[in-house]
Order: sequence, then structure tokens, then C-alpha cells
Amino acid sequence: MIEITRRLAFDAGHRIPHHQSQCRNLHGHRYVIEITLSGAVNEAAGESADGMVMDFSEVKAIAEREIVTPWDHAFLVWRQDTVVTAFLETLPGHKTVVLDKVPTAENLARIAFDTLAPAYAARYGKRLRLVRVRLFETPNCWADACAAA
Repeated sequence: MIEITRRLAFDAGHRIPHHQSQCRNLHGHRYVIEITLSGAVNEAAGESADGMVMDFSEVKAIAEREIVTPWDHAFLVWRQDTVVTAFLETLPGHKTVVLDKVPTAENLARIAFDTLAPAYAARYGKRLRLVRVRLFETPNCWADACAAA
């Protein structure tokens, strides 16, 4: 088996409402997401994907459709953060993503993993497996969500 990884970036706002430091304030990040998949190298002579686990453009297309485009330039808000959700509802046409968990790097990585795993499985079945989603909140801070062992 070979693992491949594709990196994409998006910008989004969030807050951690009960945090005891500055993260309780509304703020944003330049998030980077890395998607790692595992599979056998395709050995189909003459086919476009010959010699690849999966074309990197396909990794990107699925990740963009499922995570990057919906989250890019959106405000990621916890459903129970009613002060912020009520405020965001007053902004006409505002791009808001309401989540069932506090939008920490750890929770966002898990949500992304749980969203992407069935999307890749639907396209590639058991030939590929999503191994890890790594979400960078800053260049020095990230969270990994991995497949169950």
C-alpha cells in the first residue's frame, strides 16, 4: 500500500466561546487541510491513472466539494453559541456553517474526516481508504483525525 497526501487551504472565522484566552473572541485563520489516502498503485497500462494510487486532482475535487468550498470564507459556529448564531442571522447573505461541536481544530479535523471518508468511499469503494485528515489552524498548530485502527 502507498499513502498519498493532498494539501489545500481556506480562510474561515470561528470562536471558542468558553475558552479562557483570546480564542473566545471572533477571529479567523488561514486553515490548511491535508488529506491522506492509502491504496494500491493502479497498474492499468494505458490508463490515465496508471502508476497512481489516485489522481491528486480527484483528491482535491472531492475535498473542495465537501469541505473547502463550504467552509472557505465562512464563519464556523457551534450551534449552542446562541449569541453568535443570532448575530450572524442578522447579516443578509452571510456564509455561516453551523456545527454540532465547538469549532476547535480537533473537532474540525474530525468533522472533515467524517465527511470525507464516505465521499472517497462512494467514489473508490474499498480500493482506497482515508487514513488521516490533518487540519492546521496556524503554521505551528494542527490536529489529526485518523481512521480507527
